[in-house]
Amino acid sequence: MTKAEIVTKISDKTGLEKNEVLATVEAFMNEVKESLSTNENVYLRGFGSFIVKERAEKTGRNISKNTTIKIPAHNIPAFKPAKVFINEVKKRVVVK
Repeated sequence: MTKAEIVTKISDKTGLEKNEVLATVEAFMNEVKESLSTNENVYLRGFGSFIVKERAEKTGRNISKNTTIKIPAHNIPAFKPAKVFINEVKKRVVVK
């Protein structure tokens, strides 16, 4: 599902204009990005958490040049779903 499809579904369900919904979705995404960039996690009860994870320094390989490179420690954004969210997906999605 794309952002445009999400906006359309929310607009259809709420009766709000698509451009209003798009502005709200964009504002939400910007707030999450802003919070994570200042190392502040975002917790949404019943949905999940947007968190900052720290990756340790590691050694990598450049196969084309056959050299070893050092990848420094860094932070990455991650999403951890809530147990309620996980259980709902488990109930509804059939394993093939």
